[in-house]
Amino acid sequence: MTNLIPVPSADEKNIAVITHLGGTVFSVFPALIVWLLKKDSSPFIGEQAREALNFQITLLIGYAISSILMVILIGFLMAGILWIANLILCVLAAIAASQGQEYRYPFTLRLIS
Repeated sequence: MTNLIPVPSADEKNIAVITHLGGTVFSVFPALIVWLLKKDSSPFIGEQAREALNFQITLLIGYAISSILMVILIGFLMAGILWIANLILCVLAAIAASQGQEYRYPFTLRLIS
């Protein structure tokens, strides 16, 4: 199912790129701030910020589980995999956003709709 969203402007693309890349360093905060401020004024930014926010929330849940599993050492491996996945997927999302394309993160809980 595709949404009919108008072609985003260069500023909208840039904000979406920063939103996706911001998650690699600042977790949920960039996506949350952008989503709260821009969800009503720009459909493209709102969609991309919500997608980034859902992904970062999913990662936080994964990190919480991995911290519990660190007792049996598998959590360290899981945390490393989550960190690498965060970097790779956020870069892929930023590339798509820079081209004005919608990006959907795989393996993401869609908690914010």
